[in-house]
Amino acid sequence: MTVRSEPLFLFGPGYSATALSELWQGAVYGTVRSKSSLAALEKTKIKPLPVGEKDALFQALEGAHLLISAPPSETGCQALQMLGEQTKRAASVTYLSTTGVYGDLMGGWVMEWSAVRPQSDRARKRAIAEAEWFNAHDQVRLVRLPGIYGPGRSALERVQSGKARRIVKPGQVFSRIHVEDIASGLYALLQSGAIGAFNLCDDEAAPPQDVIEFAANLLGVTPPPDIRFDEADLSPMGRSFYAECKRVANARIKAATGWRPKYPTYREGLSAIAAQIA
Repeated sequence: MTVRSEPLFLFGPGYSATALSELWQGAVYGTVRSKSSLAALEKTKIKPLPVGEKDALFQALEGAHLLISAPPSETGCQALQMLGEQTKRAASVTYLSTTGVYGDLMGGWVMEWSAVRPQSDRARKRAIAEAEWFNAHDQVRLVRLPGIYGPGRSALERVQSGKARRIVKPGQVFSRIHVEDIASGLYALLQSGAIGAFNLCDDEAAPPQDVIEFAANLLGVTPPPDIRFDEADLSPMGRSFYAECKRVANARIKAATGWRPKYPTYREGLSAIAAQIA
């Protein structure tokens, strides 16, 4: 396979997008809105583009692969609103969405052809943005992500901080993915040229309390006690996560690209992070 070296344009170069930039062979550009975000990019290979400099943004977009990870606002996708018709300059568009657009499947499996039935306000905004992008460009891929974890953002750090809780809701499972696997999956998609909707996740949806227990065992500490879901003091956002239960299939991206997760379950992913912080 020929390695693509076209520019990569990151609208919202956050945790996952920055991980992708480390794999990219060509130039990488990323939008910045503040001095703090500019300072963060100076530690990476990403060339900063202030969002107020429209001419520079449009020039960098020419022939580039546009990847949007910035969340939608109340009025729609920020990237599409800012770039407008200039989006057509891009070679392709990759929009990072959420598996939340599928809603609750009561533990059932979801594939890319499953109905989009968002229940939360966050997911509804994502679903609207997905539709907007499909109408804005003819080379669009929607990448639907579940819970993201990785170094500095995992159950291990929550256990170490004393903030981890083992909330138990019978039958509840979540899908997840390590940030390195997001990067390699996105890279594989962009290299393949495949378009359409893709779920990008690991191979095993698991109960959240099992993940916390495994993290505690890796750290050699006693896992926090079980808390029944109906007795847990959760924020409205926290409670909304438990309102949905599904297992996310990743067969389509595997078939389209040959990609396989380096960390097929949370066990391999957390073990690798633990080894780094030991």
